[in-house]
Amino acid sequence: MISVKILGPGCKKCQLLEAKVKDLVAKNNINTVVEKVTDIQEMMNYGIMITPGLVINEQVKCFGIIPKDEQILNWLKES
Repeated sequence: MISVKILGPGCKKCQLLEAKVKDLVAKNNINTVVEKVTDIQEMMNYGIMITPGLVINEQVKCFGIIPKDEQILNWLKES
């Protein structure tokens, strides 16, 4: 099972990234647990200073942007 964490306080970009990831996971039938992390200390533990952040299997994949669907799918399939 793939672990995905969306890091962010709940801003519009964070909500958009979370919705996008959940939609891609559902449409592609990928066995994934998606977790929303809003705790600032936990975000800092990942080295994230700009949100939203995307962590897949404890690896930071991106932060400060909303990646394209194809990129998210590639990261999920690599995991």
